[in-house]
Amino acid sequence: MTNPYTPFEAEVVERIQESPTIFTLRLRFTDAEQHRSYSFQPGQFNMVYLYGVGEVAISIVSDPEDEQLYDHTIRVVGRVTRGLAQVKQGQRVGIRGPFGRGWPLDQAEGHDVLIVTGGLGCAPVVSVINYIISRRERFGRLTIMQGVKHADDLLWHERYKLWSQMPDTQVIIAADQGGQQWPWRIGPVISMFDELDLMPDRTIAMMCGPEGMMHTAIQRLQEMGMAEEMLFMSMERNMQCAVGHCGHCQYGGKFVCKDGPVFSFNEIKDIFGKAGY
Repeated sequence: MTNPYTPFEAEVVERIQESPTIFTLRLRFTDAEQHRSYSFQPGQFNMVYLYGVGEVAISIVSDPEDEQLYDHTIRVVGRVTRGLAQVKQGQRVGIRGPFGRGWPLDQAEGHDVLIVTGGLGCAPVVSVINYIISRRERFGRLTIMQGVKHADDLLWHERYKLWSQMPDTQVIIAADQGGQQWPWRIGPVISMFDELDLMPDRTIAMMCGPEGMMHTAIQRLQEMGMAEEMLFMSMERNMQCAVGHCGHCQYGGKFVCKDGPVFSFNEIKDIFGKAGY
């Protein structure tokens, strides 16, 4: 059995600077057998280890059927991510994973899918969007809602434009503060819910971002008739071991690293949004 604490070496095949503080590492395991056997589901994460510095939990944003490379989009927020920002093409990092529970894509087949993200927390759902776009015939209407504080915080402008041109797809982008060249809406993304063409009895919602935003979104969607078991969110906590041993990510009686990071609202509704959890 593979030791979950042992990282496997991966080579940085490509490095993409997405914004001044966000970058993507495209990776491939140096061990051919490990690369062939590696698989994941959208919404899962890896522990990315920078030798001599430490490791950090990062969502996997690539398509699970891409057999060549897998991607991590990383924002510089601390010591390990600052170090990873200096990694160049051809250098090596360590990978443990994948860990956790991903998005309920099997359950979502045949349904309309609503994706709501806020702030810079869009990485966990990028793989979902790519997954659905590549398998469009399996899903109903796709609605993508992304809110940011400032126009400069929005990543992947061209992707959103491309997605908005897809059939049966609605894209709603909003910034609290726009700019002269900002082509989308101004204001909190939650205020745009009135624009949704929502069929609550056939829709599944997937959310990530600040918990306050998700809490408000859940309230609005329930008011619009959505059932709590069709509301899913990706939670963020300090995940250090990724296997539920260290306790840093404990959330009530659950551990975000192994019971999540994706939860349905009805699983955690008794503690979600309450101080101290």
